[in-house]
Amino acid sequence: MADLSLYRNIGIFAHVDAGKTTTTERILKLTGRIHKLGEVHDGAATTDFMEQEQERGITIQSAATSCFWKDHRFNIIDTPGHVDFTIEVYRSLKVLDGGVGVFCGSGGVEPQSETNWRYANESRVSRIIYVNKLDRIGADFYRVVKQVEDVLGARALVMTLPIGIEDDFKGVVDVLTQKAWIWDDSGLPENYEITDIPEDLVEKAAEYREVLIESALEQDDDLMEAYLESGEEPSIEDIKRCIRLGTIKLDWFPTFCGSSFKNKGVQNVLDAVVDYLPNPTEVPPQPEMDLEGNETGSVATVDAEKPLRALAFKIMDDRYGALCFSRIYSGQLKKGDTVLNTATGKTERIGRIVEMHADSREERESAQAGDIVALLGMKSTQTGHTLCDVNKPATLEPMVFPDPVISIAIAPKDKAAVDKMGMALSKMIAEDPSFRVETDEESGETIIKGMGELHLDIKVDILRRTHGVDVTVGKPQVAYRETITMPVSDSYTHKKQTGGSGQFAKIDYAVEPGEVGSGYVFESKVTGGNVPREFWPAVEKGFRVSMDEGTLAGFPLLDVKVTLLDGGFHPVDSSAIAYEIAAKAAYRQSVPKAKPQLLEPVMKVDVFTPEDHVGDVIGDLNRRRGMIKAQEPGVTGVRVKADCPLSEMFGYIGDLRTMTSGRGQFSMEFSHYAPCPANVSEEVIKETKERKAAK
Repeated sequence: MADLSLYRNIGIFAHVDAGKTTTTERILKLTGRIHKLGEVHDGAATTDFMEQEQERGITIQSAATSCFWKDHRFNIIDTPGHVDFTIEVYRSLKVLDGGVGVFCGSGGVEPQSETNWRYANESRVSRIIYVNKLDRIGADFYRVVKQVEDVLGARALVMTLPIGIEDDFKGVVDVLTQKAWIWDDSGLPENYEITDIPEDLVEKAAEYREVLIESALEQDDDLMEAYLESGEEPSIEDIKRCIRLGTIKLDWFPTFCGSSFKNKGVQNVLDAVVDYLPNPTEVPPQPEMDLEGNETGSVATVDAEKPLRALAFKIMDDRYGALCFSRIYSGQLKKGDTVLNTATGKTERIGRIVEMHADSREERESAQAGDIVALLGMKSTQTGHTLCDVNKPATLEPMVFPDPVISIAIAPKDKAAVDKMGMALSKMIAEDPSFRVETDEESGETIIKGMGELHLDIKVDILRRTHGVDVTVGKPQVAYRETITMPVSDSYTHKKQTGGSGQFAKIDYAVEPGEVGSGYVFESKVTGGNVPREFWPAVEKGFRVSMDEGTLAGFPLLDVKVTLLDGGFHPVDSSAIAYEIAAKAAYRQSVPKAKPQLLEPVMKVDVFTPEDHVGDVIGDLNRRRGMIKAQEPGVTGVRVKADCPLSEMFGYIGDLRTMTSGRGQFSMEFSHYAPCPANVSEEVIKETKERKAAK
């Protein structure tokens, strides 16, 4: 059995362009996993192996790899930074024990860093911080540390200080040992020497060391007492033990600095992963649930002797078939084993177990608690499913994925591609839970939905290149919703007599706007059996089914409360189907009276712009019906935060680049639904009706 104390399951996450993939590449080189460095900007990075990633220089899907450092085994996941692919970060964090948050030395804490940090907090993942790109113009380590504390509300425990900055960045001071690590100009990571601290940094390093020791000793009262009474400094081993305790409890985040591209400072980060990040047994165990989704009170302890519990966190399709990436929480797994998938209730046979290194693989006979491996031969396993011991079933907490906000219609260019497209899309849905596909019943069009323009753009590209399906793409469609703005009390009687037993149902009801985010709420206040209790579910269902299509433009209806007040029934002619029909007709009768209103998705937009273009950017956002929320001046520019309707944001990146001479950047994520202005609403309703008429 492997010694789990030597395992580290870690993820590398950050904002776009903070240098995650370059850092991963340096780690693989330093640990001897690869012998030639590949650069992101040349499209040669190991973990960016999709064609689309190599061309665009961004990471799209998380890639897993493993390597060894100082006898410790690292399972590393390199995650994307772009907001459209946040889902990849979320599901990776779910199965990791620790993380490395990479921040750009000049960009600091950027919008996507905040989202990823929030996910990591929700998943209770211990992290170390690595401030990268200190060789860049405008880099400032101390400013980024302050931002981490102010913007993320996180306590940064400074472990290394930079020697020199921008072009003069030479190395780092190790605050704990009070030694300087200085690299020569050869650009090779192994060419460094450990010497005394440069004179101009001696005082600063001593100050930071004092803060470090006092913080660390908060974790151990006896050491703290000895330190305060006699001034006796604890041993480095004791200090490291205390820092580790606080890191695992999320009291603070050890903070390092360097430049991955110039190969300076990465070794200290690797040492920190070994010293301060938890091994699989030091992380709170996953709570187990029964098959109905209720917590059982027991937990999946990381122990190879316990029953099997594994979580499938990613499905990836490649030329050998579907790979199911799984984190094993407890128990063991061998080739040929039969396991139970609690989500489907079916058993699956493990065909092969492989260990991934980006897109190449190494076969394994077995895997055990603490491992992250890919399984082949799984037929019906999807992201978030639990695989467990057939005789001792239990479910791990499932993953929750956000709803898509943007959709486009696609159609294959020729008849021959129709089946091929269907198969390709079903594989793509299995790989990415934030990507959805629907068929418009009226027009028969295939609608794909996703998290943003880039997300769908990449999906169409994958269809064309990876699956060889050429498609035509329609205009992006916004996912509008409808709601009502005033209460209406009404009555409806359904009668039908066609020889033999007829149909009869009478309902008195009230329809009113619900609380924001409450969805559809149904309540019955009928007393005295005027509508027998067994027919209430039929009335509830009739209204619920109707909510999928609003009366304004056919978009789903949100936040409505329906109360059944009274009614009438016939001992022979009343039936569940009669009450369901009555409820559907009542919906069509009363919702138009309740002043329905169109709602549009509003996005939280975060724009970064150089100072001299702030006026243009704000003016443009106002034209797009944006509400400016805040302006935050930084060293290299200004961040403008605004709420903007999604319908006004199509093609924004092109306009922003034109306005800012290519230097502007932005990210956006769904915030909430808000009422549409009357003129926009009329336009949308008119367009929707014309589209339906044309079909």
